[in-house]
Amino acid sequence: MELLSSQLPKFLTMGKIIFYEDRNFQGRSYETSSDCAELTSHLSRCNSCRVESGCFMVYDRSNFMGNQYFVRRGEYSDYQHMGLSDCFRSCRMIPMHRGPYRIRIYQRDNFGGQMYEIMDDCDSFMDRYRMSDVQSCHVMDGHWLMYEQPHYRGRMVYLRPGEYRSFRDMGLSSTMRFRSMRRIMESC
Repeated sequence: MELLSSQLPKFLTMGKIIFYEDRNFQGRSYETSSDCAELTSHLSRCNSCRVESGCFMVYDRSNFMGNQYFVRRGEYSDYQHMGLSDCFRSCRMIPMHRGPYRIRIYQRDNFGGQMYEIMDDCDSFMDRYRMSDVQSCHVMDGHWLMYEQPHYRGRMVYLRPGEYRSFRDMGLSSTMRFRSMRRIMESC
């Protein structure tokens, strides 16, 4: 059973992010400490943000879709410098995780092909496992970021505990491939 951020104990939801309509923290603002599937229901547009505490994923499409960017405590004065193709449209709070990290990665959709269980960061699936790509995974413990390039570069996808039978089912491009991943371990 998946818990919504509003159902998590208070000590796990101490994140706070403020979105601004304009670049450089100008214009009207909207503050949240939880997931928001449609930021434009609060602001006409979101072009900058400030993370007061915690970690978040911000998305350039509604309902946690599109390009994603990991943000932690700090200031993000212009969405374009983050590699997003449009303004912020949704955000997801990343709860703090204490304990082990464990994920199973698979070479093909529906948990097919080679499988490896990983408990730490992997800067190159090819170098470590001779896998050129990962098409599905099962996150058993912790929160992870999967990257399209080795050494944690390129577009990224946030994975929380659960089964991911096909990354295409998550609304990702069929041409997007994953080649590295790391744990989200920061207390942010």
